[in-house]
Amino acid sequence: MTTYDELAQRYIDTWNETDPSARRAAVDQLFTEDARYVDPMAAAEGHDAIASMIGVVQQQFPDFRFRLAGPVDGHHDQARFGWELGPEGSPAPIVGFDVAVSDASGRIQTVLGFLDKVPAAG
Repeated sequence: MTTYDELAQRYIDTWNETDPSARRAAVDQLFTEDARYVDPMAAAEGHDAIASMIGVVQQQFPDFRFRLAGPVDGHHDQARFGWELGPEGSPAPIVGFDVAVSDASGRIQTVLGFLDKVPAAG
């Protein structure tokens, strides 16, 4: 089984994958078939929807990258980690944390996302 740190980093790497086929392959490997993602602004179920949602976020923020923020915490089958989204080398205007619940093989079944800092709509 993967460690919580490895799982969180693979998750962040998947969100940063800009090539659609490589991103889809990463989603297929990381998430279970019936995986579910939900945060205050989006919800997606299954590989197609999750890969598509990531692509939409990348289009919305084309020069931004996700990065882990702080330590990854985990127990049993769940990992909790903070993340930032912003331009490389600059303070991130978007900050949140996710809880990822995985199955016995270490693939993600559910992601519960929370947004701590989001810029005001202009």
